[in-house]
This record gives sequence, structure tokens and C-alpha cells, in this order.
Amino acid sequence: MSILGNRVLRSEDPKFLTVGGTYVADVRDPLLDGALHVAYVRSMAAHGTIVGIDVDEARNAPGVVAVFTGEDLGDLPSMPLAVPLLNPQHAQPALAQGKVRFVGEAIAAIVAETPTAAADAAELVWADIDFLPAVLTPEDALSGDTLLFEESGTNAAIELLFGEDDAAFEGCEVVIEHDFLNQRVAGCPLEVRSAAATWDGDRLVHFGSTQAPHGVKATLQAVYGLDEAGVRVVAPDVGGGFGPKIGAYPEEVLLGWLSRQVGRPVRWTETRSENMVAMGQGRGQWQSIKLGGTRDGKVTAYRLNLTQDAGAYAALGAFLPFMTRVMASGVYDIPNVQFNARSVLTNTTPIVAYRGAGRPEATAAIERAMDLYAGELGMDAAEVRRRNLIASDDFPHTTPTDAVYDVGDYERSLDLALEAAGYTELRAEQSRRRDAGDPVQLGIGVSVYVEVTAGPQAGEEFGRVVVHPDGSATAYTGSSAHGQGHDTSFAMLVTDTLGIPMEQVTIKHGDTDEVARGVGTFGSRSLQLGGSAIFQASGQVLDKAREIAADLLEADPADIELDRAGGAFHVQGTPAVSRSWADVAAAAGEGGLEAETDFKADSPTFPFGAHVAVVEVDTETGLVRLQRMITCDDAGTILNPMLVEGQRHGGIAQGVAQALYEWVRYDEDGNPQTANLADYTMISAAELPSFELVSMETATPLNPLGAKGIGESGTIGSTPAVQSAVCDALSPLGVRHVDMPCTPERVWDAIAAARS
Repeated sequence: MSILGNRVLRSEDPKFLTVGGTYVADVRDPLLDGALHVAYVRSMAAHGTIVGIDVDEARNAPGVVAVFTGEDLGDLPSMPLAVPLLNPQHAQPALAQGKVRFVGEAIAAIVAETPTAAADAAELVWADIDFLPAVLTPEDALSGDTLLFEESGTNAAIELLFGEDDAAFEGCEVVIEHDFLNQRVAGCPLEVRSAAATWDGDRLVHFGSTQAPHGVKATLQAVYGLDEAGVRVVAPDVGGGFGPKIGAYPEEVLLGWLSRQVGRPVRWTETRSENMVAMGQGRGQWQSIKLGGTRDGKVTAYRLNLTQDAGAYAALGAFLPFMTRVMASGVYDIPNVQFNARSVLTNTTPIVAYRGAGRPEATAAIERAMDLYAGELGMDAAEVRRRNLIASDDFPHTTPTDAVYDVGDYERSLDLALEAAGYTELRAEQSRRRDAGDPVQLGIGVSVYVEVTAGPQAGEEFGRVVVHPDGSATAYTGSSAHGQGHDTSFAMLVTDTLGIPMEQVTIKHGDTDEVARGVGTFGSRSLQLGGSAIFQASGQVLDKAREIAADLLEADPADIELDRAGGAFHVQGTPAVSRSWADVAAAAGEGGLEAETDFKADSPTFPFGAHVAVVEVDTETGLVRLQRMITCDDAGTILNPMLVEGQRHGGIAQGVAQALYEWVRYDEDGNPQTANLADYTMISAAELPSFELVSMETATPLNPLGAKGIGESGTIGSTPAVQSAVCDALSPLGVRHVDMPCTPERVWDAIAAARS
């Protein structure tokens, strides 16, 4: 029997549950002996001109070795652009130079003997800043009255303007228009950003908490002008990423320069408050929709215009509208889809990728539009969706925004979710409460979604498999785990192909000296790309092993069989005479028994599913309680249901969090109002019910495993389902829409406005 498809316990967990992980702050590599500690002084102004920075008192503080400001950096380049389309004038310097552009921007670096000495000295730095107006809204940014970068002459980072054609809506019997806020959220990884750097001769060695070690290596090479051999990056255990840890940050990149200046290794670990104001954040879209269709529920035209908040410096977040455009029409067969977007600079923390990165925003917009359309028609929300779904026999399907969906059965996923929820019974209970005038109303939200994984910018990954003379194996992958279960899933692939027991398979990742090349872990790409690479490399090793075993058994390679249960090769029909993996590997000779490959997907995959959320809303207080969450998430062929369920749980939790709780806020001067976990309501298990997971598998033909991504699906389907459930509960009171997060205050205000 194959091990694939079975509930195999995570091999990583015993370590984490006993001795714990080894994170960057725990690393005790000899290269870091005698390391100094870095603390950053951060701007308390959202926007202003730097008149001067007084560091004299800090330089003389106990334990301080050196203090640096932006003026000391010389010709050290700004951060490389996340994507080539961005304006180089909008790049972020390692330390602020001339201006500050958001609260939390690093303006000075303290290097000291201890973390405490560095933090104490940072309090002694005084910055003289002439305040400038803070740019915080789309209107502020697009007006150009105040520019973040005067030399560029614009606050626009990227424009995707395809135009508007109102003729598409002229024949529509019903037209819906509405504005939505897809609010800014924080990643909140349990391990904050942390890094260390030193020079081993002329070679930069960098330890970092990152999702993409090879990407960080490329950044360091660009900044320091080093070749491939001149940089080594090591990612030990990583305590959560969610997208904000894909790229390198200025505070991390600067460590190599600081180490060179002081002649010793340096370490840096931020505080939680620093993380909340300086690590890249997610979402941040102001959306405007227009949807038109017939009275019998068929959508014929849809327009999504949006302004993307890119934050103070153009990073990956400025590129997110491209992903939103790709998924604009979602699961629906809409003949006319229009899209326009601008990414603008604001005096806030830069926006980066956050679990889903542009796709949840697209789904939130189209799903709320479908609910408003259903409400206008007086039609059941699930029925309106059903009438517009792309048919199961229409795949591959090309959308009006040029996405080519590989395979899907959207109606079946909806049916399975509704059946598991007991949808008819829920609607009956809702009617009972409404008729009784119950102050605690029941809300039912439905969403159907599709997303893109392993997209064109992330469509390749490295894998290498080596069988050693003792019969054990090591697999090397360019994917880099931070909780996904790579050690388990990739070992399962090796074991299934080669018959080597899982406990004898070691997975290596995260060290650019050990792994020749790689892309990393993001965009729900690991199994379908990294796993396929390991699978293919394992197959190539097996082919080589058959040739060697044939020589040892004096037989034709075509007659050689591998007994996977016993891990031995024999001639067909004569299992009594065999050769073990140890025998074959020992006979491999020069070069050993190994193979490597770079698996490249021809196109992305498109996971899909349907979510049903059930909430209770207290109309007297505005309090929302999520009672049930039923999800059907199709990620193609499932390798390990236990790992998939873990990914689904995490994604659903973060999606619910955006719908009900989490929101990064600023006051009118650009001061963060959510700078710690007392003010920012990060969700916990206490706010969540047990999720009801429905299984469905539709294999993709685009990789040998039939797998699609699952890491972000939960955040894409759950958020609009929960938001719609809240709006559904309030609809008898005349409330059509509540922007996320649906906090008690917002719900109360919506009820009061509807009654006035």
C-alpha cells in the first residue's frame, strides 16, 4: 500500500513539543561568538524632514560600541525593488535619509555589548524633525498636494488602468454599486523578525527568520555587490511567516554593513511593538464595485476599481492589484469584467504579501457584490451563486481577465458545504428568530471561491535526493518550512517512491550552502512544486538504482523490481535473492547514488471551495459570535490529510480574524493606534468554534502529484462568508453592508444608522 493519502503524524512535532525549536535568537554558531547587539531608533513622526539627529549621548552610554545614522551609510544602496515595475525613486533606504515617511521607520542603529545596553542607548537619541502633512487616504495620495518623494513627482506606485465601459451595464435590469474597505492587517508571527550577520573572511554569513533564504541571499548579493559564493544565508526554525517574511528588510540587510564597521558579528531581534509598526503589513484596499444582471439572477457585467495602499515605500504590496485582477471574477461565468487599479504611497508601514496576497481581496469584493445583488432580487444568496458558477465541463476555463483555470467543480463544492451545514434547517431557524423578534439574530453567510497558487512568478523549485551507503536518504529542497510540515510530506514522497522508511529519510532546507538553489515557501507552492521536484528526483534515483542492482544481480534492468515494503531489489519472480539500498548505494561508485531536478509548472493551479459561516448577532449590543464554520476546500490530490487540515485550520482562523477583529489603524496624524497586542485584536482559539471540514479532491493535470495549494485557501473563503453572515443577520433591520472588521461598535453603528 502507498503511504500517500494517509494521516501520517508530523515528524517535526516531537522536537517542538519537547526541547523546542532553534530560532535565530537561539543560534549558537561559532561564527557568532562574541556578537554585539543592535537596536534601532525609530521615527515617532509619520512624515517629516530630518533637520538633525543627536546621537552624542547614546555614543557615550555604557556598553555602546557604535552609533550610526543614514548620513554614515555612504553609497550603501537602498533596498532592491520587489518587482521591476516599481519606481526606483520609491525604494526604502537602510536608514532614513533626509525624510521620515512612517512611524516606525529606522533612523539610527545602536551597536552595543548587550541587548539591554543597546535598547537603553536608543532612548537617548533625539531627532529634530520638521513635520509635514501625513498622506493617509486615497484622496490625499492622488491629489498630489503632499508628496512622499518630491523627486518622483507622484504618489502613484503602479497604475493598472484599463478604462470603463458603461455600455456593458446599459441592458442590465438590476445594477448594484458599492464601496468596500478591505482593511489593513498585521501578520503577527509568534517569532518576530530576527537576524544575525558576520563576515567569514570576505564572505557574508547571514542568519535570518525568513520564508525564502535564496531570495534573501540574492538581496544581500545586490546590496553588497557580492557573487554567488560571497554570501551564505541560513534560516533555522522559523516561527511563522504568513507572507511578511518572504523578503529581506532594511534592518536585516544593514547588519552585514554594521558587522563590517565594528569588526564583530552582530545580532538583532525586534520587540513586539516594533514588529507591529515596522514589519510589512497586509491587505489595505479601498474597493468600488459595480455589478449588473437580470431579474432572474444572471450576472452579465462586473467592474472592480480599487486603490491599493502601498504604504510609505513601494514593496510587494504595490504589486498586489495584479493578483486581484487575475481573480476578479472569482468562480463566476461573467461575460464582461472590467478592472482598474492604482497603488499609492501613504505615510504608513509598507504593505507586503499577507496570506493570500491579492486573492482574498478579489474574493471579498465579488462575494459581497453577489450578496448585495441577491438582496436586491430577494433571492437566496446560495441560489444566486449557483446560477452564475462556471460549469464543471467548461475547464480549462479562460476568464475575461486572462486567468486560465485548470480544473474545477464549483457547484459540487457548494452543494457539499450546504449539505454539511444543514442549510435548509439553518434558514428555518433564522426565520423562527426573525418572526419572534429575538434580539439575538442568526446570520448565514455563503462564499464560493477560487484562487491561484504556484503562480507564474513562483513556478519552479529545486529538489535533490541522495541515497547513502548505509541505506538512508537525504532530500534537499529549495522550499523552506515555517510550520507547513515539509519534513513529513517530503519524506513521505521519498518513502513511497524508494521504499526507504521515513525515519531513515532526512529533509534539508534553509541553508544556501546545503541547498544549491531554490525559491522558497509562499503562494501555496511547496507541495506542488517542491514536492514534485522531490518526487521526480526520487524517481530518477530509482532508475539509477535499477541499473546498479541489475549489475549486482546479473540481470536485465527491465527485469528488476523494487520491493518497497522490504526496501530491496530483486529479479522478477525470484525475491529470495535481493540487494538492499545499502548494497546498491555502496556499489554506486564515484558520484554516488543521487539525482537533482528543477520542477517547473507550465501554469498555475486554481484551488477552490465553498464556505458557510453561521453567526449570532446581539442586536442590543452589536456583539458577534461565530457559532459554526463549515468549509469545503479542494486542493487537488491530498498527500497527508492531517497536514492539510492543519493548513485549513490556520487559514480559516486568520480569515475569520479579518472579518471580525483585526484592523491596523492610524489617527489623522499617521500615528499607529494598534502598536501592540493589547490594542490589536489578534484572534485566539477562544474566539473560534471547532471547524467543520468537508473533503473534496479534484486532481490537477499540471504536476505529477495532482496537487494544488492549500495554505491560503482558508483566508480566501472564510472572510467573505463571515462578513456576509453578519450582514445577513442584520438585513431585517435594513442594514445592507458592514465593513470589516465587523466589530460590536461597527455593528451597533450600522443598526443605529438603519433605524434613524
